[in-house]
Amino acid sequence: MARRPPPLPALVEDAVLAANQAFYDAFAARDVEAMEALWSREGPVACIHPGWNPLLDRDEIMAAWSAILRNPDAPDIRVENAIALILGDTAMVVCHERVGGALLACTNLFRLEQGTWRMVLHHAGPVGEEPLSRDDRAPLPHRIH
Repeated sequence: MARRPPPLPALVEDAVLAANQAFYDAFAARDVEAMEALWSREGPVACIHPGWNPLLDRDEIMAAWSAILRNPDAPDIRVENAIALILGDTAMVVCHERVGGALLACTNLFRLEQGTWRMVLHHAGPVGEEPLSRDDRAPLPHRIH
């Protein structure tokens, strides 16, 4: 019988999910400064918007976010089904985004830097079908080894 890992401390998962929500709050509020503060300054970063080539430089990522957030025609965004997967001082949040009329699957990667979860990756792409409800899908592990 396989051993199950100990339960994830709720405070860690809550902090990661709060960092993820802060990302979507910055997007919804069109807050360029808040978006800039969320992203890591201590290592490699990447951002892949739907239909775009990967952005791998922090300055170009921030320029892209500034253009998106300052665009008066930018669509509204809502995050759904966020699940945190913790990997030591790195955490992944898998979720869905509703952007305008589109449904996107999203992966946001965070790294713990000086006690704060900072974004190192945002990757979103279109989904062809509605997600299953939490009750209809298999539970995901809280910790990956």
